[in-house]
Amino acid sequence: MKRIVLFLATNLAVVLVLTVVLNLLGVGRAVSAQGIDVGALAVFSLVVGFTGSIISLLMSKPMAKWSTGARVIEQPANSTELWLVDTVRQLSERAGIGMPEVAVYDGEPNAFATGAFKNSALVAVSTGLLQGMNRDEVEAVLGHEVAHIANGDMITLTLIQGVVNTFVVFFARVVGYFVDKILLRNEGGRGIGYMAAVFVCEILFGLLASIIVAWFSRKREFRADEGSAKLLGSTVPMQNALARLGGFQPGVLPSSMSASGISGSGGGWGALFSTHPPMEERIVALQALRQAGAQ
Repeated sequence: MKRIVLFLATNLAVVLVLTVVLNLLGVGRAVSAQGIDVGALAVFSLVVGFTGSIISLLMSKPMAKWSTGARVIEQPANSTELWLVDTVRQLSERAGIGMPEVAVYDGEPNAFATGAFKNSALVAVSTGLLQGMNRDEVEAVLGHEVAHIANGDMITLTLIQGVVNTFVVFFARVVGYFVDKILLRNEGGRGIGYMAAVFVCEILFGLLASIIVAWFSRKREFRADEGSAKLLGSTVPMQNALARLGGFQPGVLPSSMSASGISGSGGGWGALFSTHPPMEERIVALQALRQAGAQ
């Protein structure tokens, strides 16, 4: 219920912010003078902006299984799988969430959590992670993923993506109208100027939107690291796990899931587009948390 309220409130807030900003800047009157229905455009942008994000979220679990080849552990086949399931169950109980599905997939060291609902999520670890880390470190990684679920990070990032998508769609079309009607003085229907301007603006605004989403993604990684430390009662296992991961080549996840992994290569040509903070910064943050707790 809380998630539904959050979704509805976010949608209403986006429309309200768009209307207020346009009125304050005087853009609303100028746009309306060009024959543009601002309200209809806002609703259209909202639908387009959120639809893709929500569909991706709802399909995240089956798509994650399919794209990584993850095998859900229905009946543990060995002691490692039994330990994995038991550990995730204990961490989930401490975090106050429903038991997620637990899966293993072949690949270099990495792990991820995904799913649209807090009580029916998926936690998956790679064979490389299981082979390259000791159990204390793997438990810390599992705690990190369970913390993501408990924090509602998947739905939060979806809402953020939907909001920025809405602004991209809206303002790209506003610019397109002005280019077509004012600069090119096209008196007919939407001309080539409109389509070209919208195309270019969606790319440019989309890059800015990616920076915003990446910034939020980096913040949630720090929170999940802290969440793991709280679930385990110490920052040390997570610090050790991050130090170990820093020495590995991170396992590559599908681009649509790059923000879900425990580690990432940056996801772009610059730090602004990185979905994950550097391992060193994450370790320093945990060290500061440990020192603060010792005082």
